[in-house]
Amino acid sequence: MKFGGVDNPGAIDFTLPPDHADTKRVLSTGKDNGLFEVFVGCAKWNRQDLKNFYPRGTKDELTYYSSQFNCIELNATFYNQPSRQQVSTWKHKTPENFRFFPKITNSISHYKRLLDTKMLVEEYCDAVSAFEEKLGMVFLQMHNNFKPKDFDRVEKFLADFPKEIPLAVEVRNVEWFNNPVEAERFYQLLERQEKANTIVDTAGRRDMLHMRLTTPQAFVRYVGANHESDYTRLDDWLIRVKEWREQGLNQLYFFVHQNLEKESPLLSAYFIQKLNKMLDLDLKVPATLVNRQLSF
Repeated sequence: MKFGGVDNPGAIDFTLPPDHADTKRVLSTGKDNGLFEVFVGCAKWNRQDLKNFYPRGTKDELTYYSSQFNCIELNATFYNQPSRQQVSTWKHKTPENFRFFPKITNSISHYKRLLDTKMLVEEYCDAVSAFEEKLGMVFLQMHNNFKPKDFDRVEKFLADFPKEIPLAVEVRNVEWFNNPVEAERFYQLLERQEKANTIVDTAGRRDMLHMRLTTPQAFVRYVGANHESDYTRLDDWLIRVKEWREQGLNQLYFFVHQNLEKESPLLSAYFIQKLNKMLDLDLKVPATLVNRQLSF
């Protein structure tokens, strides 16, 4: 994942900004139901991207991946509209507690740019609904050049999107974040429609760390910079997640990438082990060819 990459990550201030003023209020809406679920995973399961992860002789990558992680941020659905048959195949290769978080196909987000997408959305939603109980949340990621001038497209898309399918939204253009009026209009829309506001932690786009939750679910896409700071950044996230949990966070969806995929599984294992200790969880710590010999 090269979006937000920088040449010198050591020069970046990776401090997590304080929460948006409305985040605590939003989290309070989930405080009384006692629900807290944590899903941590990678973006892909193929062995070319997950270095030092698959044991020699692994024949089915998804089957093995899902024995180690409890979720996947499914980028494969971004490049091609999935079929129900393909979704069903993926579903039946994974254990009961596994969840898929598929990205909406780029024909909807990037090519049609949310215009005249009714049939495509119906086709996509029909396919991913075949995940059934293993569907976590789908997410819409807009092109970097999609700007607030087309707010009405987002508004209509969210209003028309099937209510039974959970949705997170990621916008990338700087105008969504550097104009407080546009930012607030967008956040209020997500809150009204009960859609999650995707948070992206990547070196070259610190503005996307808006820390504004619009639901009691946190959908976080963490992009390591292939730098030693990748681990200390995760330590900061641990503290923030603990605070959010105390304020009423119901679900954490946390997906680990790197600009150059070298040790996403190892970063994930580090984060999961620390989460288990800090929040008294019992998530499986994925084994990698490295951390079998390490103690975090």
